[in-house]
Amino acid sequence: MPHQPPTARRVTIVDVARHAGVSTTAVSKVLRNAYGASPQMHSRVHAAVDELGYRPSATARALRGRTWTIGVMLPDIRNPFFADILDGVTEHLDHTEYQLFMTSGCDDVTSEAHVTEAMIDRSMDGLILIAPVSPPAHLERVGRAVPTVVIGRHSRSARFDTVNDDDFTGAGLMVDHLAGLGHRRIAHIEHHETDLIRLAEMPNALRADGYRHAMRRHGLGEHIDIVSTSYTRDGGHRGARLLLERENPPTAIFAGADVVALGVLEALTEAGLSVPGDISVTGYDDITLAGFRAVSLTTVDQAGHRIGTTAARLLLDRIAEPGRPAAQVELTPTQVVRATTGPPR
Repeated sequence: MPHQPPTARRVTIVDVARHAGVSTTAVSKVLRNAYGASPQMHSRVHAAVDELGYRPSATARALRGRTWTIGVMLPDIRNPFFADILDGVTEHLDHTEYQLFMTSGCDDVTSEAHVTEAMIDRSMDGLILIAPVSPPAHLERVGRAVPTVVIGRHSRSARFDTVNDDDFTGAGLMVDHLAGLGHRRIAHIEHHETDLIRLAEMPNALRADGYRHAMRRHGLGEHIDIVSTSYTRDGGHRGARLLLERENPPTAIFAGADVVALGVLEALTEAGLSVPGDISVTGYDDITLAGFRAVSLTTVDQAGHRIGTTAARLLLDRIAEPGRPAAQVELTPTQVVRATTGPPR
């Protein structure tokens, strides 16, 4: 029988202590950056850690009450706006001991339940849930089990913190801009929602409400025209094709998300229409791609990076003080005018 090489043994805190010539208590103090360890002790222990390649055991740390891990769940990894939020989260956690683990809930209630339960089972110290579609009762259970911050859900709970954009106002900014250019037939592409209990809490619902309210405010109630598809590029493409089939097609389309607007632009190009010459297009989110010269999309900046940093700050505060009152933070959106909007013909 061929000789089997011995399995490499994991380096332990005892090995580090022996190598540094100090006690395991001293090593623990240094690794926790606790009071009582001298600069010389720090130097010796960190040198031993580097030389031996020591990595703390996550399981052992969990048994002591903390794993130093944060879980982030997002609904769709293809939507570039979520990258802006993640960038803000990682920036805030960059100088901490926390490690970030990301997964997708696939914009599905069952998948979200499996994902959140798996993160709880792995003793993660906190969760950031981005635009969850789970029922309110499930979010309450998650908030009771682990410190949680919810992004993109206009709900109020004593169990978790929330960070949102003022979606109602943001939609009004786009209608104001288009109406100010002289447009009357302004259509909106929204994300279709099936759960009526959840509906009022979702950003897409508030954007649609903001659109309706602003249209009426400008005396354009008779021109309200909403197509319900999805917040995807394909959803924008399908929505634009449906709107172009109208007896009186719109002269402007307000897409509920930038990724939707990209699909709209594609459909208009296929139809041989120019933007903004034949039809104006706006989005919502201000993703990085929206600012590229070839796209130059008029949109609403909801400060995704700031949403991420705010959520990470709130989560660390809640981990440190689990019993503190829940916070509901709402950020103010701003209008970004670029080349996809102009006066109607």
